[in-house]
Amino acid sequence: MSAIPWICRPCLLRSLRPLRRRQIRFQTSLASNDALSTALLSRARTVAAEHDQLTQKLAAGFDSKTAKKLGEIGPVSTALADWDKATASLSELQSLIHDPTTDPELRELAADDMISTADELAAAARSLKTSLVPKHPFANLPCLLEIRPGAGGSEAAIFAGDLLRMYQAFCSRSGYRTSVLKLESADILGSESTLAEAVLEIESAGAYGLFRCEAGVHRVQRVPATESKGRVHTSAVSVLVLPSFPSSGAAEEMDLENPESDYYVDPKEVRTEIMRARGAGGQHVNTTDSAVRLTHLPTMTSVSMQDYRSQPKNREKAWQLLRSRLAQARREKREEEMVQMRRNVVGVAKMGRGDKVRTYNWGQQRVTDHRSGLTVHGLDDVMDGGMTLEKVMESVRTWLMERDVEALVAEEEESKNGK
Repeated sequence: MSAIPWICRPCLLRSLRPLRRRQIRFQTSLASNDALSTALLSRARTVAAEHDQLTQKLAAGFDSKTAKKLGEIGPVSTALADWDKATASLSELQSLIHDPTTDPELRELAADDMISTADELAAAARSLKTSLVPKHPFANLPCLLEIRPGAGGSEAAIFAGDLLRMYQAFCSRSGYRTSVLKLESADILGSESTLAEAVLEIESAGAYGLFRCEAGVHRVQRVPATESKGRVHTSAVSVLVLPSFPSSGAAEEMDLENPESDYYVDPKEVRTEIMRARGAGGQHVNTTDSAVRLTHLPTMTSVSMQDYRSQPKNREKAWQLLRSRLAQARREKREEEMVQMRRNVVGVAKMGRGDKVRTYNWGQQRVTDHRSGLTVHGLDDVMDGGMTLEKVMESVRTWLMERDVEALVAEEEESKNGK
C-alpha cells in the first residue's frame, strides 16, 4: 500500500483554484439565469413601499381590510428583503475576492461562501418572482371539469371515459371530494361504454388552482379495441376547467349580485325551458318534465341538465354550470389583451381549450405534456391517478407560473413605455 504524499496547504489551495473558479462561475451563472428584470424589481420595491405604509397605518389602529391587504403583499416584502440581503452579500464577497490586498486564505474562504450565497440569491429571485405573480381570481374555488370526446369517433368517446376515471382516481388518492354533475353516455361498444359528455365537480376549495393546468385537448395514440388490423389510431378529448360557485354560503364573497362582477348573471337575460328527460334512467325518465335547459341570450350560451329526478335540482345545477361558463368566458376575454401583449413580447402562444396539451401513447407507455415539455413513461400510473400524474401536473403549474411572470414583465414594460 503506497503512502499518501504530503502536500502543503498553499500548494493544495493553488491546485484547487482553477476548479473553484469554474464552480463559482457556474453558480453565479445560475444566479444570473434567475436574475430579476428591472421591471420586476421596480414592481417589487413599489409593493414593499406599500407594505411599509400599511404596516404604519395598522400600528395606528386595526382595520380588517388593511390587515388583509398586508397579508397579501407580505410575501413580496419578505422575498425582496431576502433578495437584497443575498445581493449585498454576493457583492461583498466579489469585492473581497478581487481585492489584491486580501489574504489568500481569506480569499479562498470567500470563494466558498460565494458558491452558497449564489444559491441563496437564485432561490430568493425565484421566490420573489412567484410572490409577485397575482393570484388567479378563481384559484381558491372548487372547479368543474367538462370532458368531451373530439376527433376519433368511438375511440375518443372511450378515452373520454378513461380520463374521467383518471381524474376521479386522482381525487380519491388526494382526498378531494367529487361528484358527477352530468354524465351522458353514447353507444356501447363491446364491454366498454363510451362517453358523450361528463361534468365532474371537484368540491374541495382550491381545486381550480390545482386543475387549471388540465385545460386543453388531450390526445391518445393506441390500437382501439375495435381495430381488427392492429393499426394505431390518434383520437382527442377536450377538457375544460371552470370555476364552481356554491349556490349558497359564498355569494357575498364572490359578489354574485354585482353587475360588474364576473360572477353575475341577470336572470332576465336567461331563457328557461322545461323538457322531458331522455335516455336511460328507469321509470322516472320520459314520465315527468324534469329536464332543464338554460340559455343566456346575450351570448347564446346554453346548458342543459337532466341527471336528477327533481326539476328544481336540475335547475339549480344548470344555473351553477351556466354561471361557471360565463365567468370563465369573461375572464378569458379580459385576459386576451394580455395574452396578445405576451405573445408580442416573448412569443408565447395562448393555452386554451382548443390547443393540444398532452399526448398519451399506449405503445410506448409514454405521456408527454407539450407545454412544460415533460415526458414520463409511467402511463399506467398516470391513468390510475398516481404520483406520476401529479408530477406532470406540477410541471405544467410551474410552466404556467413562468408564463405569468413573463406577462407581468410585459405589463410592467408596457406601463413604463406608456408613461
